[in-house]
Amino acid sequence: MAEFEFELGSDQHVICLHGDLELKIMEAQHLPNLSLLNIRQLRRCFAACSGSATIKSPHTSTSALHKHKVVDFCNPYVEVVASTVAVARTRVIKNTTNPKWNQHFHIPLAHPVNSLTFQVKDDDIFGSEVIGTVDIKASRIVTGKLISDWFPILGSSKTDTKINLVLQFTPVAHTYFPLRKGCSVRLYQDAHVPDRLLPEIELDDGKVYKHEKCWEDICHAISEARHLIYIVGWSVFHKVRLVREPTRPLPRGGDLKLGELLKFKSEEGVRVLMLVWDDKTSRDKLFQSGMMQTHDEETRRFFKHSSVTCVLTPRNASSKLGYIKQQVVGTLFTHHQKCVLVDTQAFGNTRKITAFLGGIDLCDGRYDTPEHRLFRDLDTVYQNDYHNPTFPAGTKAPRQPWHDLHCRVEGPAAYDVLINFEQRWRKATIWREVGLRFKRVSHWHDDALIKIGRIAWILSPAPCVSKDGTTFIPQDDPLLRVSSEDDPESWNVQIFRSLDSGSVKGFPKIVEHVEKKNLICSKKLVIDKGIQTGYIQAIRSAQHFIYIENQYFFGSSYAWPEYKNAGADNLIPMELALKIASKIRAKERFAVYIGLTMKMMYGIVARELEDMQMVDLHPLHYLNFYCLGNREDIFDNTDKVSESQRFKRFMIYVHAKGMIVDDEYVIVGSANINQRSMSGTKDTEIAMGAYQPHHSWASRKRHPRGQVYGYRMSLWAEHLGRVDTRSEERRVWTV
Repeated sequence: MAEFEFELGSDQHVICLHGDLELKIMEAQHLPNLSLLNIRQLRRCFAACSGSATIKSPHTSTSALHKHKVVDFCNPYVEVVASTVAVARTRVIKNTTNPKWNQHFHIPLAHPVNSLTFQVKDDDIFGSEVIGTVDIKASRIVTGKLISDWFPILGSSKTDTKINLVLQFTPVAHTYFPLRKGCSVRLYQDAHVPDRLLPEIELDDGKVYKHEKCWEDICHAISEARHLIYIVGWSVFHKVRLVREPTRPLPRGGDLKLGELLKFKSEEGVRVLMLVWDDKTSRDKLFQSGMMQTHDEETRRFFKHSSVTCVLTPRNASSKLGYIKQQVVGTLFTHHQKCVLVDTQAFGNTRKITAFLGGIDLCDGRYDTPEHRLFRDLDTVYQNDYHNPTFPAGTKAPRQPWHDLHCRVEGPAAYDVLINFEQRWRKATIWREVGLRFKRVSHWHDDALIKIGRIAWILSPAPCVSKDGTTFIPQDDPLLRVSSEDDPESWNVQIFRSLDSGSVKGFPKIVEHVEKKNLICSKKLVIDKGIQTGYIQAIRSAQHFIYIENQYFFGSSYAWPEYKNAGADNLIPMELALKIASKIRAKERFAVYIGLTMKMMYGIVARELEDMQMVDLHPLHYLNFYCLGNREDIFDNTDKVSESQRFKRFMIYVHAKGMIVDDEYVIVGSANINQRSMSGTKDTEIAMGAYQPHHSWASRKRHPRGQVYGYRMSLWAEHLGRVDTRSEERRVWTV
């Protein structure tokens, strides 16, 4: 459903615009020059304060005033507001009272509103000032009819100001990277899954789900790379050991710690590049650990004077933003993408790109298995890798269990992950290259990226960077596919991101080109909000159930009973609640499983049940939140047990960032469900959404049991300790 009427904190009923808005902000006419008016007011103020001070001649005064009359100081832009949330902004047009923006926006909406508000503002050095507003009723927008008209700007100091808007409410989603066919996906839970630890899960066509081993696969991929190893991380620690409980023979160098392994490969001639977030609270000499304890300075020093290029990159804001805004972004937000890219064996003597992504932090405290051991193997598997920030150092306590989701992608989509790395690398190394030029030294770091298109035996798409540095996303190349469309195990994959032009080099600069790439031009930034778009589209397409594992669950604050202006504006909680409400209205069974309570979401579900007179049902029949924990006996001969060990249990830290829809679609990545990860202007993130065309409800005409089903059942087996297929047979999803 695209429309719901419900009560929002008062007796006033509003319409929830639940869909996508195609909006064109064309131009405005006859805007007042607020800057000139302010200057005149300041002059009058100064003149009044100066009293009998030196008086300029009438000629001088008239001349000065004349100069201000011929100069336009108005720098207008438009801000679109829904439920107190700014959902879009145009670019700023300087020095004009008749601006022509001609900008197109694709805006996902799940907002309860009476109307959409268009605020025309004047941007100057002191901040933004509202010139006037236009309100378009939600009841008019929700019809889906094309709206194209000149609207008077209310509240303006001039009576003839107006703005030209074109908008239509539609249910279409867009992203920067297209959907890629002919891919391969391997899904992981936790860093490692020992053989025979989890129960056997039967799939369609007589197959059995294979529980994969993430860190062991990464170790083998790095060890077998011949040309490139690219790593992007929030935290990368050179002392971490990838393989601790091997299930197959170790590759050459596989017994080394991560840092030594990367040095070993670089000495073999493999290009090893690392982009690690630079925590500004860590320092080269004093306070090396920093507040977040990411080991960035330790890792940088370890690779110094080696052939591994390790670049610490702070989350710098775009230089087009003001000084204060740059400081806020650089201090509060991070580079949160986590990827490993390597070249691997393809068909014949060719090589291909393989990408690992997800919650992958290759650092201490992250290695874990579905057992989530608390006290066992601390002197073997977890030797020198005990991690529990809950307790002071030296306290005898359980280790902190760590649960996570990851994936491996091969085929055309892996090259989109490579494009992301190259865009990030070029941005991060701009000042490094400038510094090297001033030093008049020649160093291969200047041009560190491997140009795979020039290596005949590495499969690659057509060149995708223009002379001015703009990235062109290549078309889907059948030669890059690792499976045919007829293959039942083939995957369709799409890469999503959250970031802005302050973190990448390669975004188009012309507004029309920005829109064609499904990016957003907001004031002075180009923004990619693909991850939020991917989540929204998946939620809206869900028919049976949604299962989410996420480190955070925070959003849709505009609809909270309190703290509506908290700034957590992402739509995902509201989208989930409205999906449930639509299913209640259609009298269809549906369930959502998540991790933390959300009063606003339960309120919407409860009201819909009441409206439909379903008195025997409770919101918990549709919406459920869970936390994970583990209990384990202490294998200790000593009689004395510390207070922290007495209860023999500890909560499992859920670091996962994923969603499964109807057992046919999966999203895995680095993005949390909060404003930092979803806005596109805060933390940088990457994720993938994927499905198997031959394992869907539409193709099977029943409940599909492909790899996504196996993955979800494997996760539930980890959390519940068993597999129960009876719930699928009844199509009633219970835990």
